Amino acid sequence: MWMIEDGTIQSCKEQKLLVEFLRWKLDQPGVVIDAEAIENSVEKPRKYFPFELFAWQRFCNAFIYGVRYEDGRLMFNKFLIEIGRGAGKNGYISYNSFYMMSGHHGIKNYDIDIVATSEKQAKTSFEDVYNVLDDPNHVEKMKKVFYYSKMLIQHRGTKSKMEYNTSNARTKDGKRSGVVIFDEIHEYEDYSNVKVFTSGLGKKKDPRTFFITTDGYVRGGVLDDLKEEAEMVLNKELPRSTLFPFICKLDDEDEVNDEAMWEKANPSYRFNKDLQIEMQQEFYDMQRNASLRIEFMTKRMNMPVEDTRREVATYEDRLATDQEIPDFKGYEVVGGVDYAQIRDFCSVGILAKANGKRYWLHHTFMHHTAPKLQDINPEIIELAKEKGLLTVVYDKAIGASHVVEWFVKMAKTYHIRKVCMDLHRAAILKQAFEEAGFEVEIVRRGLITHSKLSPLVDEMFINHTLVFGDDPLMRWYVGNVYKEEKDNGNIEYKKIDKEKRKTDGFFAFLHALNLDSELKEHIPITKENVGRIFKSFSY
Repeated sequence: MWMIEDGTIQSCKEQKLLVEFLRWKLDQPGVVIDAEAIENSVEKPRKYFPFELFAWQRFCNAFIYGVRYEDGRLMFNKFLIEIGRGAGKNGYISYNSFYMMSGHHGIKNYDIDIVATSEKQAKTSFEDVYNVLDDPNHVEKMKKVFYYSKMLIQHRGTKSKMEYNTSNARTKDGKRSGVVIFDEIHEYEDYSNVKVFTSGLGKKKDPRTFFITTDGYVRGGVLDDLKEEAEMVLNKELPRSTLFPFICKLDDEDEVNDEAMWEKANPSYRFNKDLQIEMQQEFYDMQRNASLRIEFMTKRMNMPVEDTRREVATYEDRLATDQEIPDFKGYEVVGGVDYAQIRDFCSVGILAKANGKRYWLHHTFMHHTAPKLQDINPEIIELAKEKGLLTVVYDKAIGASHVVEWFVKMAKTYHIRKVCMDLHRAAILKQAFEEAGFEVEIVRRGLITHSKLSPLVDEMFINHTLVFGDDPLMRWYVGNVYKEEKDNGNIEYKKIDKEKRKTDGFFAFLHALNLDSELKEHIPITKENVGRIFKSFSY
């Protein structure tokens, strides 16, 4: 932590945020640091392995083993280690697997399952441990302590087992793992195998899950979800999350031209001469080969080459929407509604203009079956419920009454000029709204509308003149949308993932924004503003 803070090593934005986040976590009440557990995890395997742990590995070990709450809970039990190729992540996992099977760790039957999409990758860390046990220098001792074969390693005292699995293994059901390690998680497009292997966790004390990986080429998969969760964790938006996000990458792709920056993506770089020689040669080769450049940037620097998809707003600009919302009781506002399915999500909101800013007050209705059928991050759902931003609907469907009643409630405080929705939603909702006394505006969605609104959306996010208040759910919605730039310069907003990345709140906001030009700018009545108004009159 000190090395990052005082600049002894080059570190990326995520590493700096991690240190700040961890100091915040450690300062919370009821936190216990077990120094002996940390030292044991580093020292006990040391005499058997042909290498020592680097500083970043010892740092991670402190939070894997040594930080708990007074009631015994681990502060972190999920570990994302995204680090450049060659950093030694497999050797690191082998080191820890050896320790977690041993009596020094103190938990019996603490089984370890390594999972990868290919047998070769799954066997990498397993074979590292096997080779340590079979080393001629201490093989006789190890045979007394461990049973080991090419398929299974088991500690004779704790009965803890280590096995490797491919994602299509037939024997994966019914496991009672203490630890599941997913190797190269960037290759996973969905959660089918993640769920199977993690379903056995919780039957042993201190269950842990490790995701070790470089970046990859699959977008919208498990790794992208983990990176999104990591971003929210590092910015203290998910205070109850147990994810430890150790992410190493370049901050900007131009940094690849400065070798001193390479340790941002690979903190082992300065300590490994062979790695330096190999990466220097690859960097030389990529100057003449575009495909080698893509591979180097993606796997060595964790900086995938961009495609036509662009984020709507940077994470920092999304965070900037968390500004205080003034009391604009009686103001004229425009409503917006969007939802995909009546048994999914439905978002509603009102848009106001004041003080040179736009204010968007939003609420979401979620059918109770939605999280059961889709891989939606439960952390964000629980947080939204806690903040009163989301209502779970236990009826057969999200009906017109739920939506209209929300606007009726808002109409007691604000003057709702119109409620905007697209033609599909209007077929379901228009009559109910008009019967309640609201004027419905049917707006277009798609390429033409999005291209028209995109400059305004960009301007508001960049200049921090869009305000959601304390609404992490809206920020999540925005982060789940990307801009696709067409060859003719037009823009279309699209959902990153059709199932788990919900976008209803963002598109409800876009619907309301269609009437931005009709919405009056409200100026608060202050002494200074009244003076300006009178000065503007000329006789």
